[in-house]
Amino acid sequence: MMNALPERGESRRAANARKRVSRRPSRLGLVAGATLKPDRVREADAGFPGLLKRAWQRAEEADDLRSFVEVLLTLDGHVPADVQLRALSAPEEAALATLCGLTWRTQETTTTAADAGADGDGGPEPVFLGEIALATSGRVVLRVPSQAPLKADQLVGGVRRVPWTQADLDGYREYLRRAEVRVAETVADCRRWLDAQGPQGRDALLEQAKEAALRTAPFVLYQQGRQYTNFRDHNTLTGKTLWPGHPDCALSSLQGLPLELWSDHDAQLLVCLTLLVRSAGPGRVEEANGTQLTVDHLAHMLERIRLGYNAALGREQVPPAASTSVADLNDLAVALRTHRAEVAGHAQLYREIHGALMHKIEKVARPYADAARAREDAVVARLTDRLPLTGDTLQELGRELAAAPHWLAAPHGDFATGLEALVYASAGAATEAFDADFAMSRGMRSLPDLISALREERWAEICDWEITRFFCCVVPDPSAARHFGGSTAALADAAWAMSSRMQYNSWHFIAGNLPKGPEVVDRDHFVPPTIPDVAFYSDQHHHGHVNNNVRFSIRSPQSVVVDGRRFNGFVDLRLLRCDGTPFDEQDLLAAHRVSAFTAQATGLAAELAAAGEEVEVTAFDSPWHWSAVTGQDKPASRAS
Repeated sequence: MMNALPERGESRRAANARKRVSRRPSRLGLVAGATLKPDRVREADAGFPGLLKRAWQRAEEADDLRSFVEVLLTLDGHVPADVQLRALSAPEEAALATLCGLTWRTQETTTTAADAGADGDGGPEPVFLGEIALATSGRVVLRVPSQAPLKADQLVGGVRRVPWTQADLDGYREYLRRAEVRVAETVADCRRWLDAQGPQGRDALLEQAKEAALRTAPFVLYQQGRQYTNFRDHNTLTGKTLWPGHPDCALSSLQGLPLELWSDHDAQLLVCLTLLVRSAGPGRVEEANGTQLTVDHLAHMLERIRLGYNAALGREQVPPAASTSVADLNDLAVALRTHRAEVAGHAQLYREIHGALMHKIEKVARPYADAARAREDAVVARLTDRLPLTGDTLQELGRELAAAPHWLAAPHGDFATGLEALVYASAGAATEAFDADFAMSRGMRSLPDLISALREERWAEICDWEITRFFCCVVPDPSAARHFGGSTAALADAAWAMSSRMQYNSWHFIAGNLPKGPEVVDRDHFVPPTIPDVAFYSDQHHHGHVNNNVRFSIRSPQSVVVDGRRFNGFVDLRLLRCDGTPFDEQDLLAAHRVSAFTAQATGLAAELAAAGEEVEVTAFDSPWHWSAVTGQDKPASRAS
């Protein structure tokens, strides 16, 4: 947890008094939490519940079964159908493949040719009446033979009843038979592989899996009908709710337990988590979010990644797995991680995030093209107009800055340091050049303080720093007020809410860059991000995203070397659109160059600080955001 220690030179009483005063721009100086009612009340079904309701209503308008299912699989165009198809249990997968011919498996065929355009009218006599529905979790669920009716309280809007013919039943049974054989072989292979690790080896794998769950964003995984999650529902894995070693954690409960007493689900879970982590670190787990986590699903994912890596390298550098055995998939996972840095040297890796299901997909970007250059040109034009730099590209600006960086530590314009001016100019230029509603850039306020703590190895002190040790400059487009009732005050409040959250993110990542001593291990933190991402429909789950209309976004994290230590995710640039057109891959590539420019400036400022310059960022607090967004010195509510 964040420590409530006072800031430098501040008494505990003063610190507590400060915490009781609102930092919200429109309420500066007022007692926090004293309003009688919130300024904005969101709809009861805002976010994910509303999306599911609309998707179900849209699906009900479909004329045929396949069209109905396709709307549900994509949540009416909000997620790739492939994610939902891979979330189905084996019986559900068999049913959907038989009834609609829909499956994520490229080699799978059904024994009957399903007529996707009919629900049984005029066809053979139905022998079973099944159901298809949308669960409140967002999953497509089916009632199959021998199963009880779907539970109404877990569904979004009722069920669609689906008649099954004898041919459908025959096709379903054959598909399910093959699936059962495949699962039995896979489970036996997982158990053999785990047995070969020995008791100590299995315990080490469990520790690694728990650490991965603890240090990455929340996720939901399935093993047939069983759910493993550290997100909102009843938690069964280590995360924000369950501490490492908690008896309710499925992984913790396996430690020291003989392998023969493990369930088949748990055996597959540990094997798959192990291979995911070995292929790219804990972040890879999020790429299985919302899907079945089985060996064949994992094999499908690793093969897709392998093909992307080889395409980027221009040769068959990473060979395919010899089989789908755990041992061969382990070799593939290790090979992917081994060559990942080489791939990153040839092309930009990034993640595509589908917010509705919190699912991430690693992608290999296409080359930098005209659309990205146009964005960069627009940023450069604005930066050369606002900063003492010349050049036609961000790289040229960076070279000129590196040749004469000392102005970064001196006052510049309205700012106490040139670094502040550069951060603000970069974020403002990005807002305009990318047609964004908001752009923001975060970092650390006092590089000298960090350098001093690093030199004296005061790791516990760094871990105890509050979020106010960090900053985030948020620059909204004035027209973004339309998303907040036309109020510039509400726009300033939203900008500060984003700034405060980004300060937390800096706080949350910094410990992940420190030596793994007890004070760091015990400190809540995530593995710092190293590649950018582009997100679609993120205004679904996270309360802040729902409240502040965070729909489409780009995040571009960058590392910075501070006094010889590399800090991953030390700065980033984020772009946000509240509606309209999503950002695309070329936008991301251009944004990544903008964030790299800001990171370079931060690194140069760190060098100045290491040499004795006092480089402090004092701007970008709540009063600054109020003035910058509204043009007023202080809120009208506090004006005399």
